[in-house]
Amino acid sequence: MATNQMRREAAKRKLENQQKRRAEQARRRQRTAIITSAAVVVVVVVGVVLLSTVGLGGDDQAAQDPAADPSAVPAALGDCTFTPTPDEPAAKPAPVPSLTTAPTTGTVPVTLQTDQGAIPLTLDRATGPCAVESFLNLVNADYYDNTPCHRLTTSDLLKVLQCGDPTGEGTGGPGYTINDERPTHLAPSDAGSGTVVYPRGTVAMAKTSLPNSGGSQFFLVYGDSSLPPDYTVFGTVGEEGLATLDAIAQAGSDDANGPGDGAPLTPVTIQDVTTAA
Repeated sequence: MATNQMRREAAKRKLENQQKRRAEQARRRQRTAIITSAAVVVVVVVGVVLLSTVGLGGDDQAAQDPAADPSAVPAALGDCTFTPTPDEPAAKPAPVPSLTTAPTTGTVPVTLQTDQGAIPLTLDRATGPCAVESFLNLVNADYYDNTPCHRLTTSDLLKVLQCGDPTGEGTGGPGYTINDERPTHLAPSDAGSGTVVYPRGTVAMAKTSLPNSGGSQFFLVYGDSSLPPDYTVFGTVGEEGLATLDAIAQAGSDDANGPGDGAPLTPVTIQDVTTAA
């Protein structure tokens, strides 16, 4: 028969387990931020761009080693894995794509209609077929409608507007992750340390340092940016869209994540997304 002391100890263990689960869930939510949830740090001495995500430790670095984690081995282009994340439910209702093979040729015109102007995109299946399928899946679910672009960076080495999180906090996702489709066509960057140039006009998937951690967030490059070749390139921005991005960038950010990194001072909301697909 359980004594009062036994009940108290059981209640204490239950509370401790709940606290551990909540801490782990909070840590995972932090990971869902874009290129990183922390500011990009430029190490001038060696000219390297370091990307670090709040809350990540040694285990996450080991996860990038294919020998330590088989999931880090890239899949063949067009072989898609959409993995549900029950511990990180969708920020807005969205179905998990069911296909396992995506076409690797062809383009799809898409327009992000924002309150700051139109941003036409051309999605490219040749560089990010699985990312294109996921993006169109979310467009068809109206996932991006009335959502903010929550982050703007204006440093010399990183010039991007990041969107795709309905919460506006940089932590929201669609309830699933996408396999990485690492770019192989980008030129090396002068920043060194294995970085490449994501050229002006690039559309790429945001992710954390963990392999295959992309979701709904993406970034639009309005100026040549130096990054590791870890972010799936799946389209380009049209000239009208670049003009819209230039105007947003000119107003700057609130520097909440550090100098030149924070919410855009000109708030940006994606009102609607249209596609000819």
